Amino acid sequence: MSARTDIPVFDCIDGHTCGNPVRLVVSGHPPLQGVTQSERRQHFMAEFDAIRTGLMYEPRGHAQMSGAFLYPSTRPDCDVAVLYIETSGCLPMCGHGTIGVVTFAIERGLVTPQTPGLMRLDTPAGRVDAHYTLAPGSTPLAPRVAHVRLINVPSFLYAQDVAVQVPGLGELVVDIAYGGNFYPIVETQAAFRDMADFTPGQLVTLGRALRDAVNEQITCIHPLDDSIRGVRHVQWTGAPRQPGSHGRNAVLYGHSALDRSPCGTGTSARLAQRWARGLLQPGDEYVHESIIGSQFVGRIEALTQVGALPAIVPSIQGWAVITGTSRITLDPRDPFVHGFELG
Repeated sequence: MSARTDIPVFDCIDGHTCGNPVRLVVSGHPPLQGVTQSERRQHFMAEFDAIRTGLMYEPRGHAQMSGAFLYPSTRPDCDVAVLYIETSGCLPMCGHGTIGVVTFAIERGLVTPQTPGLMRLDTPAGRVDAHYTLAPGSTPLAPRVAHVRLINVPSFLYAQDVAVQVPGLGELVVDIAYGGNFYPIVETQAAFRDMADFTPGQLVTLGRALRDAVNEQITCIHPLDDSIRGVRHVQWTGAPRQPGSHGRNAVLYGHSALDRSPCGTGTSARLAQRWARGLLQPGDEYVHESIIGSQFVGRIEALTQVGALPAIVPSIQGWAVITGTSRITLDPRDPFVHGFELG
């Protein structure tokens, strides 16, 4: 019996970064047009978003699913281009996803960087440099990545002390910072003491209400790329529990996902916020803890400018592991071929 040729097939490497899933799609890429990776992202969202929902949503994915495609770079100073997908959409940048992509690509021989130990990534948000360290005992035929430190895109505090009304909490005052995505950051105040006071389900429900309230009140637009706009994530914070941590966080994304990792772009946003408030300086490290206790090591590498806004260049260090491989089909006969989310 011959295989059907009209059913799209996607070969994937599955794994996680510090607890949060990463699905790297290695075949089945749709052809994308665009001079830049940002333009390719726009094309994907306009023409191929059903691929994202089919691979990320149930029944082939789940609420927390996150992933990426690799493409040839659009710029000469990068080794490869990345398109990020997750349940919340097609992202400009994804920190935990980048750590996973670099780990999987090196360990499976998908990319040979121009400079050993450094993979330069062409992302929709701009160039991201990922420095990877091989574990002891690695060989050229069997490399194993111990950890990845990515130099993220310039990050900045976008709006300070924004007051919003959130059903179930009342008035919250948040800072909105950018670290590759926009984040309202909720810290200790009268209506909110610590994320530990709430269940994960409550953080999801309240996070959706906060996200809606912020988007109704303010339109966040990147100063240099107006295709990067709006708030898709919410960052709740709390006191650390693990030795060495400076802070704890839980990031809402998509309809009902809480990031199991400490969130790379969220950590970058928090570094930018704390620098803008005079709480961190260049060279300072900030160990960010996730809701499950895993840690990213954030650091302010340099100061810069994004349009008229003062900004930082942050770095994030974390680790990832491969958990398996999968071959996913999007059979058009399946009534749930494009996936679904539960409300």
